[in-house]
Amino acid sequence: MSIRIELKKLTDKELRFVIYDEDKHSLPNLITKLALKKPGVTFSAYIIEHPIVSYPEVVILTDGSRSPVEVLEEVVNEIRTLVEQFSIKFEEALKNAVKKGK
Repeated sequence: MSIRIELKKLTDKELRFVIYDEDKHSLPNLITKLALKKPGVTFSAYIIEHPIVSYPEVVILTDGSRSPVEVLEEVVNEIRTLVEQFSIKFEEALKNAVKKGK
């Protein structure tokens, strides 16, 4: 499973990039939802021009108080933490299920 990223635009307030992946919604949706919660972010969304033939373009806009790349780095680190926490909880659930004979 390989994901390719194409940078479309980068300024001090705007970041736009395309995520080339078969799953066209999960990752861009997660990135944009978490970015919206960050201080200084004024807009975050992803755009798909056509669901069959195009890929999502993620847009992160800030008020200029911080770099959109800084916001993306923070979001990626948060996603890593969420995945680690999920993995731990899932392993615990599996162990408990085995103990209960499920």
